[in-house]
Amino acid sequence: MSRARATMPRGGLLMLILFVGVLLSAIAVAYTAHWNRQLLNELYAELSVRDKTQAEWGRLILEQSTWTAHSRIEALATGQLKMHIPAAADVRLVAP
Repeated sequence: MSRARATMPRGGLLMLILFVGVLLSAIAVAYTAHWNRQLLNELYAELSVRDKTQAEWGRLILEQSTWTAHSRIEALATGQLKMHIPAAADVRLVAP
């Protein structure tokens, strides 16, 4: 009785290497596509945070300009602090 030898056909090793290469390439493509989607989601989240921060900054600048308006400061100085603009005769210049 002869033994049946399990041998690879000619070029079988090359086909096996090519199959493994194609399989690994397909897995790498799926992984990089998933990783790219995750990074894109993170980018959109950061852009949303940036937009909210810019909107808050705009509101704070508007609030600052409201609180520091010259008319408001003058009204507070005359109303609460009882300040007034001195007459020309009351102004004295000090030599440096």
